[in-house]
Amino acid sequence: MPSFSVQVPDGAESIRVDKYIASLPAAVSRSQLKSGSARIFINDTPVKFSAKVAAGDVVRAEWKDTVPDDIAPQDIPLNILYEDDDVTVVDKSQGMTTHPAAGNWTGTLVNALLFHWGRPASAALTAGTDAERAAAFRPGIVHRLDKDTSGVIITARNRASEAWLQEQFQTRRVKKEYIAIVCGRPPAARGSIKTQIFRDPRHRKLFKAESSVSKGKFAHTEYRCIACYGPFSLMKLRLKTGRTHQIRVHMKYIGCPILGDPLYGRRGKQELFAGAQLMLHAYRLSLRLPQSEQFSEFKAPVPQRFKAVLRVLHRHYEKCILT
Repeated sequence: MPSFSVQVPDGAESIRVDKYIASLPAAVSRSQLKSGSARIFINDTPVKFSAKVAAGDVVRAEWKDTVPDDIAPQDIPLNILYEDDDVTVVDKSQGMTTHPAAGNWTGTLVNALLFHWGRPASAALTAGTDAERAAAFRPGIVHRLDKDTSGVIITARNRASEAWLQEQFQTRRVKKEYIAIVCGRPPAARGSIKTQIFRDPRHRKLFKAESSVSKGKFAHTEYRCIACYGPFSLMKLRLKTGRTHQIRVHMKYIGCPILGDPLYGRRGKQELFAGAQLMLHAYRLSLRLPQSEQFSEFKAPVPQRFKAVLRVLHRHYEKCILT
């Protein structure tokens, strides 16, 4: 659920809270608040739209992000790794959301693909729940990468290839390999992490991993430590299952959260890279394409943010190989 919080500055006049919110730069309008089933809080107390704000109050608004009628094509540059009549393989940039969803209805990979493929706007369903209607905005998407994860992703250009690729992913015939720079050193040079992954009951946007519980979904990640640099490690990871935030959760589980991870990282312990972005990259994808008997392999080159961090690590620490 989208939200924002702001403190009313000293000297501000006492006005209705909905008018105050609408007056803020880049804030939602009063009509958006009313149509979006919004809730408003003043100093953590829920209030009516007509409540008055005073200097020093902390105002917080939460609202339901309504599903738009359609998703329009957008002329957004794409780094195409491979393309034929059935698939388009893209090196997704960091910061791009894979498909439209609440809070990200524009600027996504789907918007860019619709333009690249020369297709019209993708219309939402006219009936059903918001989740069912939003699912119609994912043409060609058979797997996804987190917004802050870069790298190789394959998309389907027609219904037949979409069904084919979905079957490949569901039966785990796809090989996915990632690289990551993590904080800390893994317990061994190579390892296999097998846990259940489930939503954190205290933080609904996060997930947790435990091996001694039956709840959640089984998740399996294999890792190899390529090299260590002081308190940091360069890792190669293979996904055997595909759970939400799986690599990020599993790296935290073994005591090696990914550098720059705003959700699972170590706050205040990355002084050398205070402004680091998520250092996770989908490096390699191998699978059988539609109408092919052979495996195809696609690689997304190591991004510049990795090279920049590695240059700093080489300057500050000696390279160490775990045995």
